[in-house]
Amino acid sequence: MEHFDVIIVGAGLSGVGAACQLRQRHPRKSFVILEGRHALGGTWDLFRYPGVRSDSDMYTLGYRFRPWRDAKAIADAPSILNYIRETAAEFGIDKEIRYGHRVRHASWSTSAALWTIEAETDPIQPSLSTQHSVLSTEYFTCRFLYLCTGYYDYEAGYTPNWSGVERFRGQIVHPQKWPEDLNYENKRVVVIGSGATAVTLVPAMAERAAHVTMLQRSPTYVVSRPAEDKIGNSLRRFLPDGAAYALTRWKNVLLQLFFYNLARSRP
Repeated sequence: MEHFDVIIVGAGLSGVGAACQLRQRHPRKSFVILEGRHALGGTWDLFRYPGVRSDSDMYTLGYRFRPWRDAKAIADAPSILNYIRETAAEFGIDKEIRYGHRVRHASWSTSAALWTIEAETDPIQPSLSTQHSVLSTEYFTCRFLYLCTGYYDYEAGYTPNWSGVERFRGQIVHPQKWPEDLNYENKRVVVIGSGATAVTLVPAMAERAAHVTMLQRSPTYVVSRPAEDKIGNSLRRFLPDGAAYALTRWKNVLLQLFFYNLARSRP
C-alpha cells in the first residue's frame, strides 16, 4: 500500500492543473494522479463527435499559470488536448500519472486521519491487445484526496427514453460514444438537446448531412462570437505573454460577470 500526501483522481484539464499548482506551491508534498483510462486529457481526449470544441474562451478556461498562445480563443478539442499535454510535460506532471487505475472506493479514517483508496487496475491498453486483460486491485493512502473527474458519467451518458423507440428504423447515436465509422452524409438527422454539445455538433453535421434538426425542450439564448479574441491577440503583439494573457483573462471574466448579473436582474 503506497502512501502519498495528495492523491488526484483524473488526468484531465482539472487534474493536470491541480498537480501543476501543487508542484509549484508545495514542492515537498508527494502526490500521484490516478487515471482510469490510458490517455491524458479527459473530456478532450474522450469525446470524438464532429465539431467538438470548448464553449468557453480559453483565456478563462485555460490555466492561470500558463498562457494560452493560440490565435483562436474558442478552441477545438485537438488544440485543447495539445495545451494540456504540453502543460503536463513542462511541469513534469506526465511522469506522475498512473494510467489504467480506476478508483472504485474511497474511505476516510478519522482516527488515522487518512484516506484509503481502492483502485481497479488494468495495465493493458485495450486498443493494443486482442485479449481481455486481468484486472487487479491496488490500495493507496493519502492525507488529501482531490477529485478531478468532472460531472460526466463517462461509462453511460444520459439517454432519454420514449415510447415507440423500438420501432425506429434509423440509427441512434450518443455523442459521448461516437462511432468512428459513422456515415451521416446526405442523411436526415435529428439532434435532441440544445446544450453545448448540440451547439457544436449541429453546424459540423450540417456541412455533410442532407438536413439537421435540433429538437429542444426549452429555448436557449445563443450569442454569435468570433473564434479569435482580437483584443487578446493585439495585446500579445505589444506585451509579454503573461501580461497579455492576464489582462485578456480579466477582461473576459468581468464581461461574463456583467452579462450574468444582467441576465439575473433583467431576464
